[in-house]
Amino acid sequence: MHNNQIAKSLLFFVLASFLVYADVQVTDVSVQPRWPWNGLVDIQYSIISDEVDDEGDPAEFDVSFSGYDRDLDRTVAMNSISGDGVDSAVPAGGPYTDTWNSTQDEAEFHSSSFAVTVTATKVETNPLYVIVDLSGGANAKSYPVRYSATGPDLSDDTCRTTELWLRRIPKGTFVMGSPEDELGRDSSETQHQVTLTQDYYIGVFECTQRQYELVTGSNPSSYKGDTRPVEYVSYNDLRGTSADGGGGWPTAGHAVDATSFFGKLQAKTGLVFDLPTEAQWEYACRAGTTTALNSGKDLTNEYECPNLAKVGRYKYNRHDGKGGYGEHTKVGCYLPNAWGLYDMHGNVWEWCLDWRTSYSTAAVTDPAGWSPGAFRVQCGGCWSYYARDCRSAYRYDYPPSNHSVLIGFRVALCP
Repeated sequence: MHNNQIAKSLLFFVLASFLVYADVQVTDVSVQPRWPWNGLVDIQYSIISDEVDDEGDPAEFDVSFSGYDRDLDRTVAMNSISGDGVDSAVPAGGPYTDTWNSTQDEAEFHSSSFAVTVTATKVETNPLYVIVDLSGGANAKSYPVRYSATGPDLSDDTCRTTELWLRRIPKGTFVMGSPEDELGRDSSETQHQVTLTQDYYIGVFECTQRQYELVTGSNPSSYKGDTRPVEYVSYNDLRGTSADGGGGWPTAGHAVDATSFFGKLQAKTGLVFDLPTEAQWEYACRAGTTTALNSGKDLTNEYECPNLAKVGRYKYNRHDGKGGYGEHTKVGCYLPNAWGLYDMHGNVWEWCLDWRTSYSTAAVTDPAGWSPGAFRVQCGGCWSYYARDCRSAYRYDYPPSNHSVLIGFRVALCP
């Protein structure tokens, strides 16, 4: 098609003039192709809202654009947007003026009936849940991130497969370790006070095989199942091995190797996803409890315990039918803790950031673990271990290069 024909067709744009979401209006939307046609389309809009953020200040909004070609009955990517209204924190007001470079997204774009939809979503300053859309798979350039005040719908496996859900954990102080009279206690569980000074996020579920595959392009697990926890992943697979990257915690902080699971997840979201520290893990598991289990109950027996059977998969309830498997099973089949986290007891061991070291009785703040070391920590117990090994305070360890069908992980979003 010649340029003059393209220009003519573009003059017949059809406009979705405004959208209303709750107390937010996107209004006065106008779309105008440039003449002579050079592939640029100017878009103008305003936002009307009385919404406020958690501090009572005027709310800000994420703005997104989507196109629909009615001639070809298909959606059109609108990623190449520039201007004064495309940032991730746009206040109510306007008019905002932006430009879409169609040639970067659709090299031969033309349409005689084209609709543009502009959507404004309130930026949550302290959202309860963070959700990462992994549906684009390993070849996606980026993973969209959104926020929610309510938890996932467990009747739909989307939250276990193509979406990654994390829950905000409030900062606070707790007693880490176990009392000396706790049934099944290990001598390494010396009680000490721990203060975590910042909120953080942790996975509602253990990372599943489908989620891992969407990020990395492969599923190393021995016992397959999209909604089952991924296993046979080493610490090094998740973070990498370089001294100034994935192998360098805690001195290298949350730096990870680009080719690792977390390297890919960080690159495609721009957020600092990583494993939790051992302290973050136990604090999240306990959810305010001081008992052996996060249900507020203790063990009745070191080996087989009905209290544990209610909150997680372990050696003596492997054949209870929940999730349909006899080893580890579908995540989210047992009762959650008070913060809505599932499978913190049993199913698979979960890698933590820290090198294994002995506790002292001294109070600590934001502990990062000992360095250097030979073994990285795992927590939570697993499907083939006894009840005593699945307690909130129990600690296990493994060389970071090793793999096992018993070990998986849970994603954290670091402050």
